[in-house]
Parts: sequence; structure tokens; C-alpha cells
Amino acid sequence: ALVASSAARAVSAVRGLHRFALREGVTAHDPAHEVRPPRQLRRLPKAIAVDEVERLIAASGPDGAPLTLRNRALLEVLYGTGARISEAVGLAVDDLEDDQARLRGKGGRTRVVPLGRYARSALDAYLVRARPGLLAHGRGTPAVFLNARGGRLTRQGAWEVLQAAAERAGLAGISPHVLRHSFATHLLDGGADVRVVQELLGHASVTTTQVYTLVTVDRLREVYAAAHPRARQ
Repeated sequence: ALVASSAARAVSAVRGLHRFALREGVTAHDPAHEVRPPRQLRRLPKAIAVDEVERLIAASGPDGAPLTLRNRALLEVLYGTGARISEAVGLAVDDLEDDQARLRGKGGRTRVVPLGRYARSALDAYLVRARPGLLAHGRGTPAVFLNARGGRLTRQGAWEVLQAAAERAGLAGISPHVLRHSFATHLLDGGADVRVVQELLGHASVTTTQVYTLVTVDRLREVYAAAHPRARQ
């Protein structure tokens, strides 16, 4: 049996063929006119639990090492701001101001997001104790996150940082987008308004953000089923 997405493509191709045949006068009737493609299930974003996020960040690397300080700051920023990986590695030092960061998103859109206490603390430790030493190996760059040669950390480099931490933490299926999904889901679980989450994520439309509310509704349904006396079978 075909999955819904494959079946939908097949139905679309058949409908297109019959429309063409009718338009060209090959046939006098379109038998596929009333045929509708199957509904495709909305794929809900994966989110990990808060304690799994903590395990991931704690697995940044050997204590006190310059790259560990960088790794911890990167992971804290990804989870603490919901930034896309390209937005995180695109940060410049001048984009950081007190407890906020300026992120450059899709379509040239720029947004300012708050930096939580953990992200700010990790950034401060990295910027003071690690970045100057890394910068000395390169030619000078305004980028916040640097590689071991003193240049800007690439998206691939940031991905490898995350994968290495996930492996040390014993977590599977972790990606930068999983941290972004977790950021949004945990905010909504905590009572944040979907419009606020939309702004923080940099979504042009609230419709994109609303998929996260489905995750939260599923979680509420689980809690209800487990806790309400009239919900139990």
C-alpha cells in the first residue's frame, strides 16, 4: 500500500491526465473529477524533554576547555532563543546586547530575541575565557562562534558540535531543528501565547507556528487521560 503522500501524488497525476484528455477532446467525460487525494497526516515536530536538553548541554565536552565553553554557549543559544542553526552561526559580537540578541532570518528578516540567564551566562564565559584565544589563531572576524582555527564556525561545524554532544549524552535523533521545536513546545507548555512564539521563531505566518500547538494538545490529552477520574476506562 502507498503512503498518503505517494497516493496523493498518484491521484494528482491521474486527475491531470483526465483533465488534459477532456480539454483536448479525447474523451467526453472526466471520471477522475470527483476523486480526491487522501488526507495527509500533519507531521508533528519532534521535541525532547527539558531534562534531555539539560543532559545534552551538560555533554558539551571536557570541563574548562575553550571549545567546550564555545559548545555550551552554542547549545544554550540554540535552545534558549529557538534560533535556526544558520542564525546562530551568523551572529556577530555586535548582535549581542545585554540580555538580547539580533538574529538574521529567512528572507532578510531581522528579529531581536531575549537571552535567558543560562544562555547569557554561557555566552559571557565563552566570550571572556575562550573566544579571545580562538580569535588569535585567525585573521579576525566579528563572528561570535569561532572554530579552532579562529574563523567563523560553519553550519556543518555547528551540526558536528551538536551531534557529538548528543552522542555523549546518549540521545538519538537530535538536530538543530529538534532544539528549535523543543524551544517552541516548552514555551507553549508553559503558557506562552502562540503569537509570541511566532515572533520569537521568526515565522512570517502564525499558521506555521500553530503546528506546535498540536503537540501541546496531544500532551494535554495524555495528562487528562491519566489524571481525570472520568477519563479512565
